[in-house]
Amino acid sequence: MLLGMTEILETLFGSKAKTRILRFFLLNPEKEYRIAEIAQKNMLSSSTAKKEINELRKIKFITQHIKKRVKYFSLDQSFYFYFELKSLFAKSASSPQCKSLSKIKSIGDVKLALLSGIFLNYPKSKVDMILVANNVSRRKLKSVMSGLEAEVGKEVSFVLMNSDEFKYRIDMLDRFLLDFIEGTHLELIDKIPGFKRFILGRKKY
Repeated sequence: MLLGMTEILETLFGSKAKTRILRFFLLNPEKEYRIAEIAQKNMLSSSTAKKEINELRKIKFITQHIKKRVKYFSLDQSFYFYFELKSLFAKSASSPQCKSLSKIKSIGDVKLALLSGIFLNYPKSKVDMILVANNVSRRKLKSVMSGLEAEVGKEVSFVLMNSDEFKYRIDMLDRFLLDFIEGTHLELIDKIPGFKRFILGRKKY
């Protein structure tokens, strides 16, 4: 059985919690967070997040700052293996094998799901995902996106539209959509008749 990058990293680093926190700080190196934020963004309990943060502070991977009696934590970019770990986790974040991607279809009647950006390590893309879906459950959408962000370690930018809006924008040759389609992307779900033919036609230009 082939293992995804996430499973490999969890085995190497000992736990899902530690892997998520390592990835989270490495992909957000300039920011600082409170324990509650770290726990929430990585879908961990506060006690688990605090335990992992304390261990990572011991090896000087994370530093602590106190502002108005509140503790904030950030990545110490002088950490000895910073660049090696950053490269490793950047590669894992760009893997389109996230478990939560399989749950996209649960948000409603999904007609199209296209991936780019962080999922394919393609920084030129303006968004990470385009979704075309009808009868969307906002609750399920929020749950799926939270799971994805916890897995990849960064906020996932996406555009959501229904079938009518998508058809209108395609007919109008909307530049935003064309740039996305003509750039590097992966089709996760495609239930729109003629869409593959449309893409092939655009690639001839």
